[in-house]
Amino acid sequence: MKIGYARTSTIEQESGLEAQLRDLTDCDKVFQEKVSSVAKRQQLESAIEFIREGDTLVVTKLDRLARSTRHLMEIVETLKNKNAHLSILNLGIDTNTPTGKLMLTMLGGVAEFERSIMLERQREGIAKAKGLGKYKGRQPTAKRKLDQIMALNKEGMGATKIAKELGVSRSSVYRLLAG
Repeated sequence: MKIGYARTSTIEQESGLEAQLRDLTDCDKVFQEKVSSVAKRQQLESAIEFIREGDTLVVTKLDRLARSTRHLMEIVETLKNKNAHLSILNLGIDTNTPTGKLMLTMLGGVAEFERSIMLERQREGIAKAKGLGKYKGRQPTAKRKLDQIMALNKEGMGATKIAKELGVSRSSVYRLLAG
């Protein structure tokens, strides 16, 4: 059985998800989600749990599946323990073959390297922008709501309820009330 998995990082990437789903039409079952690669991916976990011996997990691209080479190897090992395989469509890789296993390991390393380079460039760009006074960072949400936090506290509302009401963290509420 072919089990498909499709993921986009944000809701705005609807067309990206649709394109993946079109490429996964040969799959018997498809799991899909709109979540960042670093967040908990419930549908990926469900897909891996669903897979049985002889099944193949199918993804359109490597970056839709794993966040790092280590994560990729963990997924591949889990599939291997279930006597299942991984197929990455845009690379023509299938871990059912020795060549596919080798290529997957090499490509996972290259993908992790590319991500590291991209993050390094991003950090350099932010540092340069800060040096020019063009990048101030994210404004603290809780500090902007200090007056509201104090007013709700004076009304007798607790920190947990204030945090929920204003959409800030409970620790920020406690810090501002103490401070």
